[in-house]
Amino acid sequence: MRSVESLNSSRAFIASLISVLIRSLNVVTLLFCPISRLVPAMNNETFELFFAMLSVALLAGTVVVLVTRLLSDSQSWAQNTLAAFFPFARPLAAAVATTCMLGSLYFSEIVNYKPCRLCWFQRFMMYPLAIVLIITLISRTKSIWKITVPLATIGCGISAYHWFLERFPNLDAGVCDVEVPCEFVWFELFGFVTLPFMAFTGFLAVIVFTTLPTSQQTEQ
Repeated sequence: MRSVESLNSSRAFIASLISVLIRSLNVVTLLFCPISRLVPAMNNETFELFFAMLSVALLAGTVVVLVTRLLSDSQSWAQNTLAAFFPFARPLAAAVATTCMLGSLYFSEIVNYKPCRLCWFQRFMMYPLAIVLIITLISRTKSIWKITVPLATIGCGISAYHWFLERFPNLDAGVCDVEVPCEFVWFELFGFVTLPFMAFTGFLAVIVFTTLPTSQQTEQ
């Protein structure tokens, strides 16, 4: 009885947290709304800060979920928390991939940050992820990790290499173009958050959120 009450309270807490995150993600829709250009406060620096803070928060949340999963085999509270979070995992993964896709389009098409070759490689991984996650969410497909994990893993590797390349240009293996160098940093916040870092957190979140065990599996 106590475990059921704990599960219900965990679900209520996570539901309220998700609602707050969804409201925050609604701000992303303003990126492609002409009205946003009429709001003086919503300049490029504001959006860069917004995405940077969202990326750090996403990374922290992903780490918490990952640690909870590792503890779920031995801790009952971790099992209850994971079971309560599971119904929200796939919608969040779809929201993350879609936000990354829209964010990249905003920076390239509106702010005119020219994507480098590695940026395009990351787009080739992220855009299909967003489409697949939305379709499988609507169709309620149960097992999607065989599609999401390979794409997100490759994307993680590329974005991690890109992030290190920004700090150590000598790591360039001849992949980048001279006209749009991969080591060029369009902006950096908090001393480490750049566009490749944002992409990395998105890919990592998709991997973690789409590979969580079901509530029946966590109870076994």
